[in-house]
Amino acid sequence: MASKVTLSSVMVATTAASVAYARKFDQPVVQSVTSAIATVLPLYVFVWLSWLYPIYLSELRHVPTVPGFPLWGQFFTIIMEECGVPQRRWHKEHGSMIRYFFPFGAERLSVADDEALKHMTVKNPYNYPKPVRAKLWMVRILGEGVLLAEGQEHIHQRKALTAGFSIQAIRYLTPIFWEKSLLMAKLWRDEMRESNVTTKSFEVLEWLNRCTLDIIGKAGFGYDINSLEDPDVPIREAYRMVFAFDIFSRMLHGLQAFIPASKHIPAKMNRDMETARGIILDKATEIISDKLDEAENNVGTKDILALIAKENKKLKEQGERGLSFNTMRDQIMTFLGAGHDTTATGVAWTVHLLSTHPEIQARLRNEIREHMPFLFDRANDEAGFDAAQLAIADPDKLPFLDNVCRESLRYIPPIPMTVRQSLEDDTIGPYKVPGGTVIYVLANTINRLPQYWGETADEFNPDRWDNLPDTVVPNAFMTFLQGPRGCIGRKFAETEMKILLCCLLSMYEFERDFDTPDPEDWKMWRLVLRPKEGVTVKATVL
Repeated sequence: MASKVTLSSVMVATTAASVAYARKFDQPVVQSVTSAIATVLPLYVFVWLSWLYPIYLSELRHVPTVPGFPLWGQFFTIIMEECGVPQRRWHKEHGSMIRYFFPFGAERLSVADDEALKHMTVKNPYNYPKPVRAKLWMVRILGEGVLLAEGQEHIHQRKALTAGFSIQAIRYLTPIFWEKSLLMAKLWRDEMRESNVTTKSFEVLEWLNRCTLDIIGKAGFGYDINSLEDPDVPIREAYRMVFAFDIFSRMLHGLQAFIPASKHIPAKMNRDMETARGIILDKATEIISDKLDEAENNVGTKDILALIAKENKKLKEQGERGLSFNTMRDQIMTFLGAGHDTTATGVAWTVHLLSTHPEIQARLRNEIREHMPFLFDRANDEAGFDAAQLAIADPDKLPFLDNVCRESLRYIPPIPMTVRQSLEDDTIGPYKVPGGTVIYVLANTINRLPQYWGETADEFNPDRWDNLPDTVVPNAFMTFLQGPRGCIGRKFAETEMKILLCCLLSMYEFERDFDTPDPEDWKMWRLVLRPKEGVTVKATVL
């Protein structure tokens, strides 16, 4: 079987041959090399890479392939549509494992087969790390924490972090979830009173980003960021800069995946990224320094980082390798970035979906009222909610709320895809996959495939979770991934999401604001799947 010839090997062979030719026939060396490269390079790119190899010689040629010429492939279709939507069509037409092309014959696989996903995520997960290119921009903001660590380092980090994300640890932190969620709802009410109105439009994604940032700050690190009451706090402004969506920023981010040195171009996006990184890095360093001091002095706080620092100290006392200062700092960067934006996006999409499905919204509100009537007592808005009532309020006991959250996360997964690259040759299903193959696992594709979810896959229907068809296997729901690379903060995010919805729906009724763009018309991917213009809804005081 022919292996793919690399550009560097072609250039070396061409240069060597042309130099030998020039010396043998007494020709100018530079002219000979230049002429040879000018002839060979187009042949390599346009004939070998974009025609002969992918169509006739590649080991992946037996995988069902999306029609199209490999020279440009399906690249323009992919960048012009919502992340994962083209692949949904292709999987329906060609099967649960498909091949398509990026420009110049660059092969890509999309995997949606249950057994193949199980193999990649559970049986052999560390053969499929994130490609270096996919990590380049994320690592600047998220650090080399558990999200981006690979191999043995990931195993080591995940083990050290497990205590902080136990069900018991999260239950202890739920008063903070209630505190910040109720504060956000109160601030909305204050804005309405100032305007002397009972209905007002809110861009909920920005509000939720501030709320979840405050939650992860206090619950995660015992640090009160307070961006709800101070929206211009530097750490929040840093994340606004990171997720800029202007066309030039998007193009430059894409370029940096292929040309890392382009991060030094003196463009506003690069300056913003460096400024944001500096703010986030300084804040993470400040937090971890304080937390390690507390651990050394046995201060008994129970935020996530305190539990991790305590566990880390115990590991070191037992002679095991704990987490270094820099690794602990990188965890904070990961939790701050990925831990607030993903949940905020998921809740924002849920509020939007409830605003377009008023019957589901009313039914969910009635369930919340039945289980948590104190949330609907307006006297509590002024006097404050009883901590004892909040302590026994368990959102996990609301079955329809659970269904709504799961269905929203299925219907619009906040993180729509993850990309992997095989280290060694492997067999996935009936196909041999060479080392170096780039593979996409697209939650926004898999979560809506009829082969798993039936003919109603594209409908928002929370009731489906009460009677799932036999075809719904665990890998049919890939919002949090599966296996050892699955989201370590899943329970944290689910609890936070439920409490936010309980607070908001007990105080407000939501409707679509038709004076603003439909957020589902243009979802853009930058770590999370967010609407270009945010999520604006009309909130009416109950």
